[in-house]
Amino acid sequence: MALGDHLREFRGRVLRAGTVMILVLIVSLLFFDQIFDVVYGPYDSARQRLDEGTTMPTTSGAGGPLMLHLKLCGFTALVLTAPYWLYQVWAFILPGLHANERKWSRIFIAVAGPLFLVGVVLGYVTLAKGLEVLIGFTPEGLLNIVDFNDYLQFFTRTLLVFGLAFEIPVFVVMLNLAGIVSGKTLGAHRPWIIVGIFVFAAVATPSADPFTMTFMAVPMVILYFISEVVARWNDRRKAARSVNAGLSPDELSPI
Repeated sequence: MALGDHLREFRGRVLRAGTVMILVLIVSLLFFDQIFDVVYGPYDSARQRLDEGTTMPTTSGAGGPLMLHLKLCGFTALVLTAPYWLYQVWAFILPGLHANERKWSRIFIAVAGPLFLVGVVLGYVTLAKGLEVLIGFTPEGLLNIVDFNDYLQFFTRTLLVFGLAFEIPVFVVMLNLAGIVSGKTLGAHRPWIIVGIFVFAAVATPSADPFTMTFMAVPMVILYFISEVVARWNDRRKAARSVNAGLSPDELSPI
């Protein structure tokens, strides 16, 4: 495929994903109050536990409320359409794969979207604890006044980091299917990868508290083990299908 065709294909995929996101954003605006309650929930929970040192979030500026509506509903659209835009990413890569590798696209679609949503849910569950830890550093006698836009940025970053982190094992399996990484290599570097996962979790979580870090790292380690098992199984499957499978070291290859 020529470069121009690739660019047109990329443009088409982006337009499809963008159109679906805009439609979901418009629908989300109709349910803004319910979405706001969900987003505000973790902060309100942390504030009530601390019982002092902080206030309800504030917003400022004439255009602040409008931007709040657009940001909140835009993030909702991004999360809800994750299975679709992840499919568009994979569909753009798909033509570059061999025919026997394309059949895995259905598995990618079935796994990538739900894993992203599971990561987002875990991020939401741990958010209240992370906020409690951060707000707890407020010195006695000071009042922590939180701008809602800052809180929304913190909220979206936390959930997106959790969601994208849960996609890493999927891409590890995809690299194995493409023949770039073997299961044996994954096993050989397992200790360092586990350390890297915990370092990534410590850096990526905005709150940086041990509770939130562990809540991200442990599922990622489990998913990594699963991806290694899948990679090793795929390597054995490829070896069994090889033209040299079943030959002893003294036998000649048919080639």
